Amino acid sequence: MADSITMTDQGLNVPDNPIIPFIEGDGTGPDIWAAAVRVFDAVVEKAYAGSRKLQWKEVLAGAKAFNQSGNWLPDETVQAFRQYIIGIKGPLTTPVGGGIRSLNVALRQMLDLYVCLRPVRYFTGVPSPVKRPQDVNIVIFRENTEDIYAGVEWEAQSDEAKKVIAFLQDQMGVTNIRFPDTSGIGIKPVSREGTERLVRAAINYALKNNRRSVTLVHKGNIMKFTEGAFRDWGYALAVNEFRNETVSERESWILGNKESNADISAEANARQIDPGYDMMTPDKQQAICAEVEKALELWPTHGDGKWKTKLLIRDAIADITLQQVLTRAKSFDVIATLNLNGDYLSDALAAQVGGIGIAPGANINYDTGHAIFEATHGTAPKYAGLDKVNPGSVILSGELMLRYMGWTEAADLIIQGIDGAIGAKTVTYDFERLMDGATLLKCSAFADAIIEHMGAGVAVGA
Repeated sequence: MADSITMTDQGLNVPDNPIIPFIEGDGTGPDIWAAAVRVFDAVVEKAYAGSRKLQWKEVLAGAKAFNQSGNWLPDETVQAFRQYIIGIKGPLTTPVGGGIRSLNVALRQMLDLYVCLRPVRYFTGVPSPVKRPQDVNIVIFRENTEDIYAGVEWEAQSDEAKKVIAFLQDQMGVTNIRFPDTSGIGIKPVSREGTERLVRAAINYALKNNRRSVTLVHKGNIMKFTEGAFRDWGYALAVNEFRNETVSERESWILGNKESNADISAEANARQIDPGYDMMTPDKQQAICAEVEKALELWPTHGDGKWKTKLLIRDAIADITLQQVLTRAKSFDVIATLNLNGDYLSDALAAQVGGIGIAPGANINYDTGHAIFEATHGTAPKYAGLDKVNPGSVILSGELMLRYMGWTEAADLIIQGIDGAIGAKTVTYDFERLMDGATLLKCSAFADAIIEHMGAGVAVGA
């Protein structure tokens, strides 16, 4: 009997036969969905020997919905995702010529799916443009509802843009809009509440999964009151809600200095954590010394090396991060960042481990439990119906879905299956053309290879 997933005070309640809404997607969507759903059904059978089964419910969005109903995103589809809590989707066409700017963004905003979860890891044998792709094992928490993706903007020379520019100039004293007569205007909202719930989710994930660090990635050196505030609110959240479980990077330096030299003064400690200390104003020097004294108050819980067992909270400028994920990927574990930075980072990291064709994604509200798992690539309409493209993105998104549901045995088998198929060099065209001695498989045959390499699993009770 099919049942709905529900959210309780204790978290998700997942029945043995949960109803899962799905959107097969546009373009190559039907090809990759047909392959993926066979993998999902096979892995659940292998893991649970018939005691559990996914009950699929198709809902419409994109071109298929428009062709059948004249609506790109029917209300019934949004309601199904609300009712059944968890769903999965293929790639969707973005309507052209007005209306919804992006169906993906619309779904995220309608359901308040504030986390875009993008784990990036390497499968041995996948072609990569970098020397050490195996160093990449990074989970990105991208804020999903704010930043420039909130869509607050006005077209250049429109009446609305003229009003906003006039207000900024006449009422707010803004003088640095270089070409006001021809400027489009956009507003970038970043809130404390939006920041806190994202960072909270990232820290909880890191603690649950024994990760080493959470890096707050921002451009706060330029956008001080939006991205800079994101950094500050993120650090404050870690202190206020996770004090015993976390240590900031600067706190770790201060505590480490004290451990190396028990007699070190606050001023000497400050000089070590801030090499420019002697060039600072007296007020700034006093603030750094106060920071040292505050960190040393943690000695009972964090001193004598205990901080090394804590989750490290650090921050990094976005442009430097884009460089360092190439040169020192092992420095990053979990990343929490704003919407645009997360967009850039997730695609750049995916390129290091084989491309967006095997990059999974999820959009989650950890408070309500609602989640939509999705292929992260486009629709690739020129390949539609050719049974050609790599279904890895939607399959790995399903792996995320199963893990989110608590069906970890099945999720582990998917990883095993993909690892085995790629390790055997039985791959789709995107990998085959770059691998020596590889066997070219169609999309559907790659699903077969994944299933073949999944182990027997361990059956669990109903």
